[in-house]
Amino acid sequence: MVQPEQVKAYIEQGLDCELVRVDGDGHHFGAVIVSTAFRGKNKVQQHQLVYRALGDRMREEIHALSMQTFTPEDWARRQV
Repeated sequence: MVQPEQVKAYIEQGLDCELVRVDGDGHHFGAVIVSTAFRGKNKVQQHQLVYRALGDRMREEIHALSMQTFTPEDWARRQV
């Protein structure tokens, strides 16, 4: 069973991130991801970058992933 820490590591290996938080139960996961790679991209494109970083693991190991994606600027505004 995949652990949240493993999903976090998979994302970080495939995408340059400033912040990655993942929680989950081994089958269903939630993630908050902050990356400069998201600049200028809509949410669908941002999520596609994360799916690309996860590759085949999305089909084989991870059954469901709910994610919130932010640019560093958007994340900073949320923290105020």
